[in-house]
Amino acid sequence: MAFDERDLIDRLFRPLAGPGSLDLLDDTALIVPPPGCDLVITKDMIAAGVHFLPDDPPETVARKVLRVNLSDLAAKGAEPLGYLLGAGFGRRVGERWIEAFCDGLAADQDIYGIGLLGGDTIATSAGAVFSVTMIGTLPSGTMVTRSGGQSGDALYVTGFIGSAAAGLAAQSGAETPWVGLADPVKARLIERYRLPEPAMALAPIVRAHASAAMDISDGLVGDCDKLAAASGCTAVINARTVPIDPELIPEAVEPDVLAGLFTGGDDYQILAAIPTSDESPFCEAAAAVGVDVSKIGRLVAGSGPVTVLLDGEAMALPARSYVHGRGKEGP
Repeated sequence: MAFDERDLIDRLFRPLAGPGSLDLLDDTALIVPPPGCDLVITKDMIAAGVHFLPDDPPETVARKVLRVNLSDLAAKGAEPLGYLLGAGFGRRVGERWIEAFCDGLAADQDIYGIGLLGGDTIATSAGAVFSVTMIGTLPSGTMVTRSGGQSGDALYVTGFIGSAAAGLAAQSGAETPWVGLADPVKARLIERYRLPEPAMALAPIVRAHASAAMDISDGLVGDCDKLAAASGCTAVINARTVPIDPELIPEAVEPDVLAGLFTGGDDYQILAAIPTSDESPFCEAAAAVGVDVSKIGRLVAGSGPVTVLLDGEAMALPARSYVHGRGKEGP
């Protein structure tokens, strides 16, 4: 594919420019944080064949790369300000694809109140790859890290776990536990894989009530391992309390199927450690903004991998999370 970078910037990207972008006429952006606020900065990348399929609609690819980064901000208690975009357009990508990609960026900019601050575009010799640096703000000194949890804190998650993993399996057409699902259900699950729904409304509530938090991107179990270790603890998860899409429950009674949902990744939900005294106000505040939260376990004293109990017995997990470069990471 050949394209004129300057033409793309002038015609497609400049209309997306937000405050601080200098209208994309400079090599840098200029950001002045609101008074009394800290900047929170995160970066996630997505690549064809890893985070999205090469024939996925370009609009959803664009929105996914924004949303996986917005999810990180929400888990820190931050509000989004703007983003930098690195876009590597692969050989199969034509100008119409890029136009649709920018339409997707514009749609989510409107939803989340953000603007493009700058970035870079290149043509790659392989598949498409996109990188976003998302910048957010929060009151100074209030960011929620992974390391603040204490033994006894309850563990909560937002939304459903495993829907994206099931959606990817359904999209592949392979023989999976979800092969018998009705087409509308498969379409909804595929949409969850393509379009995460970051719980942005929960950001100030996480800030007010969570001792530790992170977004779930590589699988619930492996990411819970990370949060517990950073907090100097381990944890126990009750498998039967992990929220799963009701359409998946009949097949998920099988332990190996359940394990796949817990470790498949691409959930982009929030995992939060909540002190006992904050559980009721946390749940009430989440309900008030329309975010479903479920208690799935607790941080406990000790070290080592998190234990997942299924009907009182520790689950055997062939893998704990997805690790780039190695795929599924085992115990």
